[in-house]
Amino acid sequence: MAPMTTRPLLGQTLPELTAWVTAQGQPAYRARQLHQWLYRQGVRDFRDITVFPKSWREQVQVTIGRSVIDRRVVAQDGTVKYLLRLPDGALIETVGIPSEDRLTVCVSTQVGCPMACDFCATGKQGFTRNLAVHEILDQVLTVQAEMGRRVSHVVFMGMGEPLLNVEAVVQAVRRLNEDCGISQRAMTISTVGVPQQILRLAQAQLQVTLAVSLHAPTQDLRQRLIPSARHYPLERLLQDCRRYVELTKRRVSFEYTLLAGVNDTPELAKTLAKLLRGWQTHVNLIPYNPIADAPYQRPDAERVKVFQAVLVAQGIAVTVRQTRGLDAQAACGQLRVRR
Repeated sequence: MAPMTTRPLLGQTLPELTAWVTAQGQPAYRARQLHQWLYRQGVRDFRDITVFPKSWREQVQVTIGRSVIDRRVVAQDGTVKYLLRLPDGALIETVGIPSEDRLTVCVSTQVGCPMACDFCATGKQGFTRNLAVHEILDQVLTVQAEMGRRVSHVVFMGMGEPLLNVEAVVQAVRRLNEDCGISQRAMTISTVGVPQQILRLAQAQLQVTLAVSLHAPTQDLRQRLIPSARHYPLERLLQDCRRYVELTKRRVSFEYTLLAGVNDTPELAKTLAKLLRGWQTHVNLIPYNPIADAPYQRPDAERVKVFQAVLVAQGIAVTVRQTRGLDAQAACGQLRVRR
C-alpha cells in the first residue's frame, strides 16, 4: 500500500496536483480530473472519485482535508450557522447567508480569536490556533453543498483576526478565485487592525474589499472597546489605510458597530466624518448584536438613522448593515463555539 500523504489535497494548485499525480505513476491529465472533483464537486473522500481506477483509489492513502458538520442552526431568515469539527478535534463556526440573488459565506480564519474585543463573542472565547488554507476553503465548499447553491460571495468576518493569519488568507482568496471561480471583488477581508499587516495585504495586490473594524473615532474610546488598539494608535491605523488605498486603488470600508449610549452620538458621528473625509472610504454601520456576557445594548432605529444622517450630511458614503441570523446567534459578533 502506498504511504499516507500528509498534506491535504484541498488547497493545492493545479501544478501541485499534477506533480502529486505523476509522482503516483498516473498520467498528468488525471490532475485536472482531481482538481474538478476537489473544487467544483466538493469530494470528501479520495475513494469517491469514480473517474479514477478503483485499484488506485484503494491503494492510495491520502486526505482531502474536509471537516465534519457537528451541528447546524437555522435562523428564521434562512441564515444557517454550521459548527464544524476539524480533524484535530477543534471546532469552528461558519455561516451561510442566502438571499434572492446571492449566497454569501462568512468564514472563520482562526479557532477562537486573540483580539478580545469587549463586545464580540469570539473574542471572549480565547484563541487556539490559525486555520490552514484547506480549512478555510472547506467552509465555503461545505456551505455550498449543504445549501445546494453556488457560493457567490465570501466574507472573512467569522471567528478570528484574518490579518494574524494573512498568508493563509491570501492563499485562500487565490484558491477561491482561481479554483472555485469566485470573483475576488466579491470577497471582503475584515480586520480590527494589526500593525504592518494592512500594508502587507496591500502588497498581495488582491481585488478584495478591505473592511476595517473601527467602532470608535477616538483613540481612548477605541482602546476601551478593542484592547489591542493600544498597540496600534488610531492615527497610525488610518495612515496605513490611506496608504492601502494608494497602493491598491481600492477604497477601504470602515465597520462601525453602534453601541447604545457608548459610540452612537451625533457628536461622535461628526468626529468620524472628519477622520474619513477626502479619501476613498465607506462606512458600514452595524447595530449591535447582543451577546449574553457583554453590558452593551442595541440602539433603537431612530438613533441609527440620526448617526447615519450626520455622516451623509458630511459627505461620507454610508450604509446600514442588514442583520441576518440574529435568532440563531449567527449575526456579526455572535460567533462562539459552545461545547
